[in-house]
Amino acid sequence: MVSMTTSFPDTQNHWARDFIHALAARGIIVGFPNGTFRPDNSITRAEFATMLAGSFRDVPKRREYRSFLDVPGSFWGARAIQLVYEQGFMIGYPDNRFRPDNRLTRIEALVALVSGLNLAGQVQADLLTLLPQIYEDAAQIPGYGRTQVAVATRAKLITSFPNTKLLNPNLAATRADVATFVHQALAYLNQIQKVSSPYIILPPGESSPITPPPSSPISVSHNREFRGAWVSTVWNIDFPSKSNLPVEEQKAEFIKIANTLQRLNFNALILQVRPEGDAVYASSIEPWSRWLTGTQGQAPTPFYDPLEFAIAECRKRNIQVHAWFNPYRAKVTTNQGNLATNHLAVTNPECVYRWGNTLWMDPGIKLVQDRVYQVVMDVVRRYDVDGIHLDDYFYPYPISGQNFPDDQTYAAYRASGGRLDLADWRRQNVDQMVQRLYEGIKAVKPHVSFGVSPFGIYRPGQPPGIVGLDAYNVLYADAKKWLEEGWVDYLAPQLYWRIDQTQQSYPTLLRWWTQINTRRRYIFAGNNLGKLDDKDWKDTEIEKQVQISRSLAAELSLGNIFFSVNAINENRQGIANTLGSKLYNRPALPPQLSWHSDRPPTPPSGLDVKNRRLEWNPANTPDIRSWTLYRRNGNTWELQRILSRGTHFATVQPGTYAVCAVDRFVNESAAVQITVS
Repeated sequence: MVSMTTSFPDTQNHWARDFIHALAARGIIVGFPNGTFRPDNSITRAEFATMLAGSFRDVPKRREYRSFLDVPGSFWGARAIQLVYEQGFMIGYPDNRFRPDNRLTRIEALVALVSGLNLAGQVQADLLTLLPQIYEDAAQIPGYGRTQVAVATRAKLITSFPNTKLLNPNLAATRADVATFVHQALAYLNQIQKVSSPYIILPPGESSPITPPPSSPISVSHNREFRGAWVSTVWNIDFPSKSNLPVEEQKAEFIKIANTLQRLNFNALILQVRPEGDAVYASSIEPWSRWLTGTQGQAPTPFYDPLEFAIAECRKRNIQVHAWFNPYRAKVTTNQGNLATNHLAVTNPECVYRWGNTLWMDPGIKLVQDRVYQVVMDVVRRYDVDGIHLDDYFYPYPISGQNFPDDQTYAAYRASGGRLDLADWRRQNVDQMVQRLYEGIKAVKPHVSFGVSPFGIYRPGQPPGIVGLDAYNVLYADAKKWLEEGWVDYLAPQLYWRIDQTQQSYPTLLRWWTQINTRRRYIFAGNNLGKLDDKDWKDTEIEKQVQISRSLAAELSLGNIFFSVNAINENRQGIANTLGSKLYNRPALPPQLSWHSDRPPTPPSGLDVKNRRLEWNPANTPDIRSWTLYRRNGNTWELQRILSRGTHFATVQPGTYAVCAVDRFVNESAAVQITVS
């Protein structure tokens, strides 16, 4: 809950108020440190470039940037100036200067918008000969801008205050002028709700519709928290409960899981889709998992795609789906089940080693590296997942007296000129896999988060007093480096110990992970529900661990992931009751990926009430994932519900409500409010 924020105090009675507030709600414009907007101040070319860059990020680039003599790389607006030049909005002067501090004229602003959006290729300039009838000062329009003014008028981009008969093309544009021009361009592109105003210049023969202006959007928010559960397919731990279960029973089991998580206000499900070089989804690369049908390579009959089904069911319930991959494990036990003919251990046995009773792929072999990348990116491209997730299995956990048999691979590396010792080379193999996946995912779908759940202890003695497995030097997992390099969106260290275990202390370890998080990524602690036995482990232990996680929220400890969902489904030792009644008794959105996009979506439109039923217009863009419904309680707003994208109504009791849109990056729009009597 947060208090309501007010709009710019110097725009409340301004003619451009609704335009300005609509852009502010989108994060396109901001005020000055004292909270004012100064709508009647003139605007510089650099300030205008910044507004354009924030408004039209998706406009394609049309030319290569040439640096300007007066725009060094250190200049505050250099990146925006480069972008709008490349997009075709603005150009420089013949002396290779941009003159960023020059005041912008109204005609320059209009020409820039028409040029950058290529409106002249979409809108007829049929008003060119009628400009003298529309504008009394049409003679003052420079020759280079007459066609652009005709196009901008037809597209309803132009406003003029106080006299709509005057264009005032050569006057310095005010911040209000430019805000209205930009707003109208976004409205023309159907990217923002239209505003009714008597100061919009209309083409001859058109009259302004008599509609009341929308209420100014307001700012609301709530405490974000990632609430996740691991759903294991290996050994049929969670789903499906047994192999070769009839398809309808598999579906019913998953729906039960999804319903339970929805009832308890969870917002994320981490589904294991590649437990042993196989696929719990339809893949042309790897065989169907035996944990579905009992036979590796055999598809479910009648056919269904479990990952596709999971995504569809979770979308209805506002639960994110993160696809969980084991990158190198090839078989969990060598004495059960035959491998399919297209399994890597069959097609390329030289890449896979026996390790104890398991089969393990060699992370140093290029074919293995490429296979991991290909498999993950195939899912990213074909499925509407919210995240990609790796667990703690990199190089395998040690077996006493045995060395991982990658001697030939390492020898080949050294023979090719490699100079790293064995341990550093192994870490480099894993590092390169993590970095490659992160960069590949972001290049294709930036809104898909990438997370890793490493062993909870990085190295013994870090922090002081901690004792346990050396993940850095045994599993060759340098999770600290991944955080420092920003190769993950979140890290979920498996903190599977009690609070009072001083050598593996939950709060001590969690605090250490947050302290090394220099790139400010999210830390979601992994919690072990499998140990709940009502003796050493009670539900109160988990409750306290979640409270410890929340106490470090300022350090981006913003959630928990529980292993595994079975304990929640069974309500083992009352854990579901504890989660539902105490910890997760109110809904919450997961944290947003603000380092990839912090631009809020357009607020809902058409909000109305009939017989205590709120209704608003359906989403008209594919990026909207859900809606949030708030209710005002005194001077604060409380989140009441999170509604799926396909739902655009809610039955409510009397009170004042606000509705926001939520996009794929989990950014929340400004709110539209309404009072229900």
